[in-house]
Amino acid sequence: MNDHFEQFFDSLQAQQLLDQMYGSEERERQIDRYRKCMEGYRAQYGDKESLKYFSAPGRTEIGGNHTDHNNGKVLAASIQLDTIAAAATVDTGVISVISEGYPGMSVIHLDDLAPKSGEGGTAALIRGIAHGFQQHGYQIGGFNASISSNVLPASGLSSSASFEILICQMLSTFYNNGDMDAVMMSRIGKYAENLYWNKPSGMLDQMACSHGGMITIDFKDPAEPQIERVPGTFEAAGYSLVIVSTGGNHADLTKDYASIPNEMRAVAQAFGAEVCRDLTAEMIYDRLAELRETAGDRAVLRVLHYLDENDRVGQQVEAIKAGEWQNVLKYITASGNSSWKWLQNINQESVSREQGIALTLAITERFINKLGDGACRVHGGGFAGVILAVLPHAAVAEYRELIGRTTGTELFKISVREIGAVCLNTLL
Repeated sequence: MNDHFEQFFDSLQAQQLLDQMYGSEERERQIDRYRKCMEGYRAQYGDKESLKYFSAPGRTEIGGNHTDHNNGKVLAASIQLDTIAAAATVDTGVISVISEGYPGMSVIHLDDLAPKSGEGGTAALIRGIAHGFQQHGYQIGGFNASISSNVLPASGLSSSASFEILICQMLSTFYNNGDMDAVMMSRIGKYAENLYWNKPSGMLDQMACSHGGMITIDFKDPAEPQIERVPGTFEAAGYSLVIVSTGGNHADLTKDYASIPNEMRAVAQAFGAEVCRDLTAEMIYDRLAELRETAGDRAVLRVLHYLDENDRVGQQVEAIKAGEWQNVLKYITASGNSSWKWLQNINQESVSREQGIALTLAITERFINKLGDGACRVHGGGFAGVILAVLPHAAVAEYRELIGRTTGTELFKISVREIGAVCLNTLL
């Protein structure tokens, strides 16, 4: 197996692919990650010459904070951090998965795909994805896999969606000729997350992980989302994308996350609609007193955030296309301010003493104001986790020192990856 691995990754085609996915300076480190997956597979399942290697990236959200679940618009990108696997088919009708850093093995029998009460996240998601394949008329079958991820958990970089799309890519490659597209993978990943893991997500995370590159997505028709690749990169414009841990985590935040789409929809339903997509601010103003009484002030504020955030996504896309990067930064800043003041996903309602996101944003805003360049905002679902900072390349080292000295948390540079979910073998 070692000879087969080395032959595969020593090929010029494999090295060029890895350079596209991670950058040439990261190539050897990434080969080592795949090698560990191969060795983990061999230690758990035994030797197998026909291993295939898979990758599904994490994602960053640049615009459209909490809009997808109400059929809104987003601006997002897949990133170089990813979930990878070495895997091979088996004829047992069983999916078996081991994950680096996590004890035990997840074993899913494909003749029993009903949700299991109390089942952990990994097994539940695999079970839900397999069932989603069946529901949409796709083939399923067994495989063994050894998985590793450097998508930071509880970071807003969508480690769960990255895992979901990885499993989708395996089933697509092994049993469906690799024919499943990014939209269907995303739909099935969302299905598994919503119904088998009880996480009320939209499709932003899965779409950005599966598609690749910087994209804008319009979910006006969620069954057929409109996807557009957005040219241009922050890196080429002189900016680094930086994710900053705030010391919080996303454990037990389901209630906080669910409150946002639930409150938005409560306002929409007052107008006889399911989602907020077709509302306007004037419609809200005309019935403001009634809405404050029935849905509450926070629900109204969250809808106003949604309406403006939808418009901002289009403005960001046009600014990027025009190379107007100062305007891009202005819209990111406005998105962050709206999330903090109107959407209110910075602090947990039940926790007042710990406000890691707010504090880290305050420190970052003061740094950017002094610098005179850059932007920052909450990243992902919010309430705990991370923020996104966009900084001139030359300022990152000083910012890293500031964050380490003040909050003692970590900082990670991310970059946009043009290749989405993939079986490496099929691209060579």
